[in-house]
Amino acid sequence: MSGNGLRVALLCYRGAPHCGGQGVYVRHLSRELTALGHRVEVIAGPPYPRLDRGVRLTRLPGLELFAEPNPFRKPALRELRRVGDWVEYLDWRLRGRYSEPLAFSLRALAYLRSRRHEFDVVHDNQGLGYGLLGVPALGLPLVATVHHPITIDRDLTLQSAEGEAARGARRWYGFTAMQHRVARTLPAVLTVSTAARVEITRCMGVPDRRISVVHPGVDRGVFFVDSDVRRVPGRIVTTASADVPLKGLRHLVAALPDVPDAELVVVGRISPTSPTLHLISELGLRDRVTVRTGLDDVELADLLRSAQVVCVPSLFEGFALPAVEAMACGTPLVTTTAGALPEVVGAHGECALLVPPADPAALAKQLRVLLEDDVLRTAMGTRAAARSERFSWTATAAATADVYRALVHNNRKNGATC
Repeated sequence: MSGNGLRVALLCYRGAPHCGGQGVYVRHLSRELTALGHRVEVIAGPPYPRLDRGVRLTRLPGLELFAEPNPFRKPALRELRRVGDWVEYLDWRLRGRYSEPLAFSLRALAYLRSRRHEFDVVHDNQGLGYGLLGVPALGLPLVATVHHPITIDRDLTLQSAEGEAARGARRWYGFTAMQHRVARTLPAVLTVSTAARVEITRCMGVPDRRISVVHPGVDRGVFFVDSDVRRVPGRIVTTASADVPLKGLRHLVAALPDVPDAELVVVGRISPTSPTLHLISELGLRDRVTVRTGLDDVELADLLRSAQVVCVPSLFEGFALPAVEAMACGTPLVTTTAGALPEVVGAHGECALLVPPADPAALAKQLRVLLEDDVLRTAMGTRAAARSERFSWTATAAATADVYRALVHNNRKNGATC
């Protein structure tokens, strides 16, 4: 450690910049930690995050067994060169488990072992692979961010699966047992909301006293109110980084027939074999639902500003960054009451109209209320922009660095050296 700055190894087992929250979290946290005077090296597996100037990216290539355009491929023998490669392949091939978190953790441990004297603290982002158990032996304090327990995703998936699909899902989510075991060994866990902290304790068995809530922020250089962007009448925007039951997209699609003259723009990707796509066809909504993929932040912000309403129909959210981004753009919302959403958007009628999760009729009713009332939309949009000011990546980084300092202090007090 030099001066007040810390040398941070920030681990990210996958960090796609425009799909899911991990890449967004790592990018903005690393930038703001650097701005505070810390030296951050992001150690990542594919797909790699996009980082800002001043942040070093170290790539740890994997087999990418589950990536498009050839998911569930069989690697050539020449690709299986290291222990992590064999673990990634065999854990999937023999056990049917999602193997990237475990394999990445082993690769990361080997890398950290070779550079153990160059870091003051290691911060894992939701990987929680068994390789992390070797980090304390290197003399390095360890903290992990858990956005929410993945067992919530598993349980919601199993509710809508049966037969071989259910058996396959249980095998796929087998890695969650590893994540729970690793999380329980950590001296400190960061999470993104009070709701997520409750679920981490309930599902993963991590004592509440070890968990610190540090809200993510919003990039105000991109997401802001811009009155020059025209609102498109009837436009509803939703974000579904993955077409999984957790995101509740099918409930929003089911609500759309009862919202006359509305169009739905889905930011994300819907699989050609998805039940949601089948539902869109079944309800005759192909002309009213558009899917947008690969948007950069500027394009996403303009889309949010063009919407009359942003909808978050999730069955659980650890934080819901898309909701905060919409708020920063001055766009009112309709959201469920699931997870951290009330914590983020406030009381019913402040920035959002709130409905129970998995209730298409309630979603349709509140969408109609908001779309039909110009005065209400304007007032809620103004309040949304004001409320979004409480979410700052600078504050996120400062609070995270406080946790780092406490860990480094305790590590040194207990006699570890690095």
